[in-house]
Amino acid sequence: MTTLLVTHPACSAHDMGEGHPERPQRLRAVDQALEDEAFHFLARDLAPRVAMEALTRVHPLEYVETIQRASPTQGAIQLDSDTAMSPGTLEAALRSAGGATFAVDEVVARRVDNAFVSTRPPGHHAEAATPMGFCFFNNAAVAARHAQAAHGVGRVAIVDFDVHHGNGTQDIFWNDRNVMYASTHQMPLYPGTGALGETGEHNQIVNAPLRAGDGGDVFREAFETAILPRLDDFAPDLLIISAGFDAHFRDPLGGLNLNEADFAWVTQRLVALADRRCGGRLVSLLEGGYDLEGLARSAAAHVSALMRG
Repeated sequence: MTTLLVTHPACSAHDMGEGHPERPQRLRAVDQALEDEAFHFLARDLAPRVAMEALTRVHPLEYVETIQRASPTQGAIQLDSDTAMSPGTLEAALRSAGGATFAVDEVVARRVDNAFVSTRPPGHHAEAATPMGFCFFNNAAVAARHAQAAHGVGRVAIVDFDVHHGNGTQDIFWNDRNVMYASTHQMPLYPGTGALGETGEHNQIVNAPLRAGDGGDVFREAFETAILPRLDDFAPDLLIISAGFDAHFRDPLGGLNLNEADFAWVTQRLVALADRRCGGRLVSLLEGGYDLEGLARSAAAHVSALMRG
């Protein structure tokens, strides 16, 4: 299989301050892991800036302009208690969303089999008009809407295994029968959403909350019983993964006990589902993961599984 890696050095210029867990070293850790000889056959490309048209399919123009105006020329500004902008943030956010749409273009056009977009800032907490949880633009949502509008893709499924629930993605697609959102996440934990009863207007949202201390066996069971059968029934035309690796046992921001073998397993299952339901069309986007060693090992396992199918 041909797997595309999309990244951009500008995404390392986003800096929310000393001691912040969402730090530039995250991308360097992933980059170094993917320099190993095992990843020699990865296709590689740079993330472009997202087109304004793609961004405003999800985020109101007024919101996008507010983020643009807020961009500082020096120092940093706080948008909420844990989300800040530095001079490099806006460019990083535009490249992060642009990497997502570019990966969709390449996968839908069959130039590659699947793609992993290793960019930051992450996106799944960003609501249509609210930045939060380290996120400015919702990359997965932008990718899904781009696939539908630019390529005529009908049904998109977004699968999120970050330790934190993707409240923004859920909120954006709450009323959309053509986009399924499925998530495993620790609960209770930030942002407080993701209960079993949150199912969307068309029963197309699937939450499988886990408890602190749960490990790979519970995680795998949640996928086998709650998520994979629903994905099969939904029969998407494109599968997008919000690939957060902060459910790793080493991660300081969560309390789950997954390891890289668990991330490889779920990736293999999702690749198999994409092969069965949507011609293999799969795009994976980096979300969380804040222990550098855990992140690097997990991302490497994830990409290995994408490459091998």
